This record gives sequence, structure tokens and C-alpha cells, in this order.
Amino acid sequence: MFFIVPLVVIFFVLSVRIIQQYETGVIFQLGKYSRTLQPGLNFIIPLIEYSRVIDMRISTNDIPKQQVITKDNVPVSINGVVYYKVVDAQTAVIKVQSYMYAVSQYAQAALRDVVGGMTLDDLLAERQKIGDEIEVIIQKAAASWGLEVTAIKIQDVDMPEELKKMMSRQASAEREKRATITKAEGDKLAAFNLAEAAHTMSQSPGAMQLRTLQTIDGLGPTASNTVVLAVPVDVMELVRGITTQITEKKKE
Repeated sequence: MFFIVPLVVIFFVLSVRIIQQYETGVIFQLGKYSRTLQPGLNFIIPLIEYSRVIDMRISTNDIPKQQVITKDNVPVSINGVVYYKVVDAQTAVIKVQSYMYAVSQYAQAALRDVVGGMTLDDLLAERQKIGDEIEVIIQKAAASWGLEVTAIKIQDVDMPEELKKMMSRQASAEREKRATITKAEGDKLAAFNLAEAAHTMSQSPGAMQLRTLQTIDGLGPTASNTVVLAVPVDVMELVRGITTQITEKKKE
């Protein structure tokens, strides 16, 4: 009698399985799939049934840095991360030995295939597109393993130092080119505006004199400023004629 109570307690303890809300339990009876345990308190038959608890939350796996040759023969090192979750615990346990390792290896192979078919410029500019293409490739296999791939993110893209220097020089030359074009367009616009202003002044006799007075006024009262006024030739001739007439009248 004294031996029966401890045995019952041990049997009860061994038969209890508490499954968390984010987990699912897969039960094998004598090596054969029996049923799936839902979150909460569950019981199994000790020694006859074996449980495998699977985390159903989103998991992450690093894609180790891969040495890849791009379509235009540029060697790059690239790594990333894959986000996935188990949607069918029974299939994930039965169909693949280690679904985490399988996803990691498949992601590495897909990464090399996708990047190998792209040029370096596309690789640097289309990271999101690369992740989407890898996700589509992995999802086809992951679905048969009871998994769902939610996202693929590309993290780092490393290139040879010499290539980095060449790209830096190219970017600098491109910025200088844009600056030169912008300056040329500004000079062209300024010349056009000056031509318009000159045309307007030529149509108004007093415009030049008004502009001259504005310029003198803008110099300010500083004593160190020296102002040189260029008097038009016709004005000088008019003054010379008046002076000649006055001189002749005095002689008479």
C-alpha cells in the first residue's frame, strides 16, 4: 500500500504536460504520430507516449556572410536574416530533421542564386527586391516543411577596398558634374536677365541715370569709398558745345 501512493504520484507527474499559449505539442505513441496538444493542461501516457513541444512564434535565423560573384563579375560578401514561423507543428517535426537548420541552409543557397544573377548596381539599389525574391524561393520549400517565411532582410554588402575607392571617385565626379551643370544654367539665366535689363534700359532714356543714382546711394556714407562716374559721350559733347557758345559770346 505504501508503494502504490508514490507510484501514482510519479505516474501523474510524468503524465502531465503544460503547453504554453505560444506552443504546440506533438505526441508520438510508440514512435507513431498520435495527436497534437493544444495550449493548456494536457496528459500523456508515460513510457508509451512521447511529446515534442514546438514554439509557434516568429523565429529569426542569421544568413551567414556569403562570398558571391555578381553578374558583372564583382566579388561581394553579403549576409542577411530570415524571419519564419511554424504553422504546422506535425509536418515541421515529421518531414524535416531540423527545420531551423534547413531554413538557414536553403536561405544561403537562395541568396547566392539571386545575387549571382544581378549586377553590382542592382544589388546596391534593390535590397528589398533581393529579399523579396529570396523569400519567394524559400517559401516554396518551407511550405512543405510546415513553415511560413515572413520576411528576408539583407544586412551588409561588403566590396573590395579598391572598388570602394573607385565608386567614391565616381560619385565625386558625378557630384562635380552636377555642380558644373547647375552653375552653367545659373550663368545662362543671369545673362538672359542682364540682356533683358539692358534692353529695357535702352528703351527708357532716364533708366540708366536712375540706375546710376541707385548704385551711388547703395555705396553708403563710408568716406573710404571712391566713386568713378562714367559720363556718356553725348553729354560731354553737349557740355562742350554750351561752353564754346559762352566763350564766343564773351569775345563779341
